[in-house]
Amino acid sequence: MAKGIFITLEGGEGAGKSSQARMLGTALEDKGRNVLLTREPGGTTGAEAIRKLLVEGPGGKWDGITEALLHTAARRDHLVNAVWPALEAGKVVISDRFVDSMTAYQGYAYGVDRTALATLYKSAIGDFKPALTLILDLPVEAGLARAAQRVGKETRYESMGTEFHERVRNGFKEIAKAEPDRCKVIDGTQSIEAIHKIILAEVEKVL
Repeated sequence: MAKGIFITLEGGEGAGKSSQARMLGTALEDKGRNVLLTREPGGTTGAEAIRKLLVEGPGGKWDGITEALLHTAARRDHLVNAVWPALEAGKVVISDRFVDSMTAYQGYAYGVDRTALATLYKSAIGDFKPALTLILDLPVEAGLARAAQRVGKETRYESMGTEFHERVRNGFKEIAKAEPDRCKVIDGTQSIEAIHKIILAEVEKVL
């Protein structure tokens, strides 16, 4: 289906995904690529409305299954109205988070059955996957300390405690082990510039 290339950045809270996504987008545009920089949950009007439900408010207001359903609804809208049209137009689409976050957060951290999550994804989305997923790995304490410096209301997941986030981190590692051709784990403790160079090198391999 897609003529463009879909690249995702993943990792725990405070790992630096958003900054690296922006830097990657700028670097590719400087090389003459047509880029769509987006995020999940979000990226469209409908998905951004769902995002507010997920990332604002107290940690316990949803259980893992409810969150997975909300994420999937946002993801479907995001793909139909933003990602797939951009790929059809030949763009490089860079998304700050995608389905691996649902597997790590709702599956590994909450304990929702991962087979059920995979079935939900296939029912709503199909077999579509990123060409490349870059997972920024950072110790939980360091990531939460960075996240605590953010300004705004999007603090719901940060409030869930270190044990929750350790499970998230381990989840991303397990995802990478299961799909090493698609997923590349990057040491998030390195400098911003060093991480950017590694990301560029990985992206050039798939372009």
